[in-house]
Amino acid sequence: MSSPGTEKILRVALVQGHKITEERHFRKRHDITVGQDSKNTFVIPASNLPESIPVFEHKGGQYHLVFSEAMDGRVRLGTADVDFASLRDQGLAKKRGPVYILPLPETARGTVRLGEVTLLFQFATPPPEPKKTELPETLQGSLWQSMDRLFFTILAISLLFHFGGATFIAMTPKPAEEEVELDELPDRFAKVLIPPRAAEPEPVKVEQGTEQKEEKKEDKDTSKKAEKGGGDPAAKKAALANKVASKGLLKILGSSGGGGGAFEDVLGGGTGAGDIASALAGAGGVGVATADAVGGGGAKGGGTGAVAGIGDLGTSGGGKVNVGTKVDARVEGRVKDAAPEVESSDVDRDALARYVKARLKAIQNCYEKELKRNPSLKGKVMVRFTITKAGRTGDIDIEENTMGNEAVASCIRTVIRSWIFPFKPEDDVPVSYPFVFSPAS
Repeated sequence: MSSPGTEKILRVALVQGHKITEERHFRKRHDITVGQDSKNTFVIPASNLPESIPVFEHKGGQYHLVFSEAMDGRVRLGTADVDFASLRDQGLAKKRGPVYILPLPETARGTVRLGEVTLLFQFATPPPEPKKTELPETLQGSLWQSMDRLFFTILAISLLFHFGGATFIAMTPKPAEEEVELDELPDRFAKVLIPPRAAEPEPVKVEQGTEQKEEKKEDKDTSKKAEKGGGDPAAKKAALANKVASKGLLKILGSSGGGGGAFEDVLGGGTGAGDIASALAGAGGVGVATADAVGGGGAKGGGTGAVAGIGDLGTSGGGKVNVGTKVDARVEGRVKDAAPEVESSDVDRDALARYVKARLKAIQNCYEKELKRNPSLKGKVMVRFTITKAGRTGDIDIEENTMGNEAVASCIRTVIRSWIFPFKPEDDVPVSYPFVFSPAS
């Protein structure tokens, strides 16, 4: 018998084929179930039992027997054995839905038959906890006895050597670094830091021709004489004209008396105002000043000069200038889509059509690329693809292509492969989508 104050625990034995196959003591109070599911207290995989059947229910600090009309068994209450049918008829068990509930005192015991399986239960005193097996103190030993002494000695010496060496290096003062002047460096280092300057090439002296020297000398002598005021007036006039002709705009246009200028290089070998005027014939708003236009006819000019106005330049004659321009002709095409064929209710057909219409521009670009090469290109392309569980496109096939252009079909396949649909179907959904292409009128 149990000692006073000792709480009994539920003891349940599982009987299969007239043999006890499992027996358990439930120290922790909880519900007990039987069935084929692995979450049950007693798991019976190969049987005709359902997934789970509740047999004992712990509620309010007491166990309750749970049984249905299809179950059979007996319970000993006090000194009497009562079967399940009598418990139902006498009202000892309360009905709760399809099952009956019977509170069990600690003196109760009985059997519960579930087809080929039978449960035997009773309340028993908990068995004592098994003691841990321990070795005697003489055999247990100590930490020092269980340690590898050779390994510990080597480890201690290694740690002492490494930490001692690191401490010595850290405490040793750093040697003073002496600064070296630039002039104290060896020559080989000075050449690396300051590379020698490369020798500059000597300028090439070009000797001028004898005629050019004499000409400059004569010009110089003539100009000096003109400045001093002596000599012939005609010589002064010639020196002044030569000096003016060698500077400014007159040098560019070329003088009437000297060698050719820029106009001579461009327009030909003619010199003088007459040749320039003939070259500029036909240019509107441009006039050429001549000696007659300047009062007095002298080099200094004694009258009032006339200024030639430059208006809108134009050339005489009725010729037209054809300036070529590059015109990039825009080739446009039209794309029409019909109602898609969707083989599942998980994908809304109208929502799919709206999603594709928002991306028809990319499909149209595929068509217009090939329309530039073949302006008469048109036809129908039927694309069949699947919408996966993740909302991506699966297998993409071209079922029909009346255009006869594989480049358009390949481009459409690439565009559809990048789509991410707002649908998450339970399984892959096949879709057939037609596109009709035609040139824009």
